[in-house]
Amino acid sequence: MFSLNEKCAVVGVYDVPEAAKYAYFSLFSMQHRGQEAAGICSSDGERLHLVKNRGLVTQVFDKAKLKKLTGDAAVGHTRYSTAGDDSILDAQPIFARYDLGQIAVVHNGNLTNSKEVRRELIREGAIFQTFMDTENLIHLIAKSQKEHLYDRIIDAVKRIEGAYSLLFLSRKKMFAIRDPHGFRPLSIAKLGDGYVVASETCAFDLIGATYLRDIKPGEMVVFEKGKEPRSIQVFEPTPHKCIFEFIYFARPDSYIFGKSVYKLRKNMGRELAREFPVDADMVVPVPDSGVAAALGYAEESGIPFELGIIRNHYVGRTFIEPTQEIRDLKVKMKLNPISELIKGKRLIVIDDSIVRGTTSKKIVQILKDAGAKEVHMRISSPPTTGPCYYGVDTPEEKELISARMSTPEIKEYIGADSLAYLSIEGLIRSVGNDQSYCKACFDGNYIVPNKNG
Repeated sequence: MFSLNEKCAVVGVYDVPEAAKYAYFSLFSMQHRGQEAAGICSSDGERLHLVKNRGLVTQVFDKAKLKKLTGDAAVGHTRYSTAGDDSILDAQPIFARYDLGQIAVVHNGNLTNSKEVRRELIREGAIFQTFMDTENLIHLIAKSQKEHLYDRIIDAVKRIEGAYSLLFLSRKKMFAIRDPHGFRPLSIAKLGDGYVVASETCAFDLIGATYLRDIKPGEMVVFEKGKEPRSIQVFEPTPHKCIFEFIYFARPDSYIFGKSVYKLRKNMGRELAREFPVDADMVVPVPDSGVAAALGYAEESGIPFELGIIRNHYVGRTFIEPTQEIRDLKVKMKLNPISELIKGKRLIVIDDSIVRGTTSKKIVQILKDAGAKEVHMRISSPPTTGPCYYGVDTPEEKELISARMSTPEIKEYIGADSLAYLSIEGLIRSVGNDQSYCKACFDGNYIVPNKNG
């Protein structure tokens, strides 16, 4: 439940007065995609202005900082970083000066050949300031001999592999591009006379922008003053969109890959009820991740839905050393069962995933300690058996409980009376088979091989 992290969100605002303000609110709406760092770079037509730091969007920006971000174009980023990575240099946007002027880039995804490209660039004399694969793009663009920036961007993306939704900002233009597989989402909206590009459509809702369409896999869209956005199909599209966006990452009120996240999560719950029914008294979601699927399960099964577990939304990192006692306490700090409601009852507990298994084990324990007669765990996705190389911070395979244990063994480990996962076939029925999806974390079919080791 708490072990997977989407690495980031991106937003671009073009030809909109006070663009940085709209980028700020868009990032705020996508804070769930990254809580470690945030940044915005704006353009006033003559130069770029950058503010970035570690922390939440509301911590990084205030009125004074936003006032510095002048201009009618901006790109922004929220980032999740791995533990121990404290460098502000590894926050985005990445800004650089080069022979064509100034440029900033933001990236959602992960490049699977970044180490190979970096080694080659270093041999050729490049000096890196960060450990981010995104920085490779700056060097590739700077080294290109092409006359125009859009040609240099095309040169750069033809050297990289993996997952990327990218936004580039120069003094005059903005460029948005997705990888040929379209692993990570990226959409365009209209705002006044200008445009907004963002990872999720919930960003458009907050700022009053009107959704137009998704950027196609392999497509680059060029935004230029006084002109309609220009589409360049850089790569032949071979769509394999991340199915975990529907299961876990996106906000329920977003449309991802043209589909309602909330609706599809309810579908997953309905499929789970058809595949793995159980005689029980109530359906209880693990908040907030299991709510939509639990509603679908309850509707399909006819078993009452109850909020038997309450989540405290205001729990941050504890300053106390992470002893085993504190780790055990952390779940109780976030989740508290309503004992009067669940005592003596048979519960169907719905969550979207089990990663390491430790959190699920603690949830089962606190429910039984609160008097639950039976706890039947139902998971609205298939077992996660492999890591993601395309922009999700997944534990290594050895840390994934489903890669080490069978479902009966996991049931015993977490202490549940029964355990069942939605099948891959049930997942596809839930989201529809009209599009191709990457399911590598479930079936081991990696469309793009990881060359980073």
